[in-house]
Amino acid sequence: MSDRKIDTKAFKRSLQQSENYHRRGFGHDTEVAEDMNTEYQSDLIQTIRAANYRLTRGDVTIRLAESFGFCWGVERAVAMAYETRAHFPIEKIWITNEIIHNPSVNQRLREMNVGFIELVDGEKDFTVVGSGDVVILPAFGASVQEMQLLNDKGCKIVDTTCPWVSKVWNSVEKHKKRDYTSIIHGKYAHEETVATSSFADRYLVVLNLEQAEYVTNYILHGGDRQEFLTKFNHAYSEGFDPDRDLAKVGIANQTTMLKSETEQIGKLLEQTMLKKYGPTELDEHFMSFNTICDATQERQDAMFDLVKEDLSLMIVIGGFNSSNTTHLQEISIEHNIPSYHIDSVERIISRDRLEHKPLGREIAIAENWLPEGAITVGVTSGASTPDKVVADVIEKIFDLKAAAVV
Repeated sequence: MSDRKIDTKAFKRSLQQSENYHRRGFGHDTEVAEDMNTEYQSDLIQTIRAANYRLTRGDVTIRLAESFGFCWGVERAVAMAYETRAHFPIEKIWITNEIIHNPSVNQRLREMNVGFIELVDGEKDFTVVGSGDVVILPAFGASVQEMQLLNDKGCKIVDTTCPWVSKVWNSVEKHKKRDYTSIIHGKYAHEETVATSSFADRYLVVLNLEQAEYVTNYILHGGDRQEFLTKFNHAYSEGFDPDRDLAKVGIANQTTMLKSETEQIGKLLEQTMLKKYGPTELDEHFMSFNTICDATQERQDAMFDLVKEDLSLMIVIGGFNSSNTTHLQEISIEHNIPSYHIDSVERIISRDRLEHKPLGREIAIAENWLPEGAITVGVTSGASTPDKVVADVIEKIFDLKAAAVV
């Protein structure tokens, strides 16, 4: 699936006209909503919301971020997966990746006899998928090559791709139409960025502002071509040449990246092209569209508000491979708040031991993580985390502190 010469726009149009392609639900809204409310919602979280996102029991005050957890796109994707199982009760159903980055939700789908495409030697093994099977594309999308392969196999495709991700793809199509290179702010191996880059003829993925500054310095002053290619190994399109392909650039982003950094990178590239080509030629060398996800922005803004408060510690809840959760953790760390990224209540072993994922490191054990005396605990969660998971963590903290007092 390495051929990038697909006419992506024509293919998508053809796919969307196929009777085997489904972008909406199947009419099981009511029953699915009831199941999801039972499995993922929480009365405790509703109580905390109603109390201005604050709840005190004993010597513990929980301060919940005012925007957290399931976003609309994630909830829509999970609901569509549930509807798919209800609509195809006996058919074999697959998901090309995790439906969202949350272990409990993905485990629930496995219990519903939904299969997950496995990786073999770093590649997805689609040989297990047969003609007529139902295949769900996850919230962060699938590459054009994967969609074409599944279409050629005669699969029924259920596309739960978040509309915000599709918006980014449309921007990349506009770059391609004008022969611009797409500069994608993201993680080159992340499923969403892999999907986004598949819509581009030419692309370069930059992880952060530091890498973007390296690129802009190369644009203005040139440099060692081989060093450039080595630095961005695996993060650019086949045949990419920095001496040729950075003259006309458009900005795109992985929707779960840190909003402020995406904005900085866009502004940096705009100023670079302005400096190199002048104001009258800027539009011939630079394109930018607002593709920052509203939900990502709201959760990050709420986190910035939360870290201003006097917190004893922060609990950030979400899948360990969840990009948007990781960026919430970054905000807490930058404000020097003791912060623990966990993916479920099971990570809380005791009041003295907690299993968590430090930023940029492997899973570790934190000792004596829960302070003595009166504490205020900040709590937030990534866009793929159900309210019930958050509630379980909060209840566990209350229980541990109450047991210590007795």
